[in-house]
Amino acid sequence: MSAELPPSTVPPPHPGAVLRNRVLPELRLTVTQAAQELAIARQTLHRVLAGTAAVTPEMAARLARLCGISAHFWLDLQLAHDLWHAQRALADTLDRIPAHALPDTLKTDILARHARPL
Repeated sequence: MSAELPPSTVPPPHPGAVLRNRVLPELRLTVTQAAQELAIARQTLHRVLAGTAAVTPEMAARLARLCGISAHFWLDLQLAHDLWHAQRALADTLDRIPAHALPDTLKTDILARHARPL
């Protein structure tokens, strides 16, 4: 993938790719070993690593324990990946949905009250 492409044209990585390419090699764990330590089926981990299964909150908690990278990180990666694909799949439909504007003060209040602590 070219570094010159705008970020919106390159999908965010699936969290399984990060796990497969960076985390497991650094921990020197095989898929079988990692699955055993995560207390999941090897096939389940394989599907995540292949990008065919999503990282769930439960899996994110397990991964956080395994490697010390927060569960929020794994879920944020999954969310970014899923949202990127959903927005492209729904592009025509989204174009037909009217956009309504909330007052900035209300948006600020909602975001402040419901923001997730880091």
